[in-house]
Amino acid sequence: MKKKNIVELTNYSVEEYKEVKKLPFLILLDNVRSMQNVGSILRTSDAFLINEVVMGGITGVPPHKEISKTALGAEYSVAWRHVEDALKECRRLKDEGWILCVLEQAHGSTDLMRFQAQEGKKYLLVVGNEVQGVDQSIVDMADVILEIPMYGVKHSLNVAVSAGMAIWKISDSLKHLSL
Repeated sequence: MKKKNIVELTNYSVEEYKEVKKLPFLILLDNVRSMQNVGSILRTSDAFLINEVVMGGITGVPPHKEISKTALGAEYSVAWRHVEDALKECRRLKDEGWILCVLEQAHGSTDLMRFQAQEGKKYLLVVGNEVQGVDQSIVDMADVILEIPMYGVKHSLNVAVSAGMAIWKISDSLKHLSL
């Protein structure tokens, strides 16, 4: 097999991408400290047609050198905005009918790989701070708590890696509903 070249890999221009129909899927970053994690999540969001990335609390926003380093231009293609209060935004979005999914290690969680989106529903995925995780008040109001099972010595993954796994799983589930 021959690797694809850049021309074969190019789907859209930034302008065309902005017009492409996105999935009913938002990501909210709850106090994510690392600008590189923010950039990586933006880049993953571009790859999987995420509707919007909401950056809450202390989460950094573009333009920023460290975000651009890992976003590689996704900060221009993906819709994003900042909110001061992630909890308030979660409440507002739930009131608008978004299903609140929190990526966290918690009692009574659902194994990420068992998650199945429901037709006609729209999903908000909240990922949290690199040390503290998602704020407990947001966990308390979650419709679904998704957990990535850990089998080794370490009990967690980098937030951008975890978010990437959850984004892939949820977007894949949503894509299968639209086929």
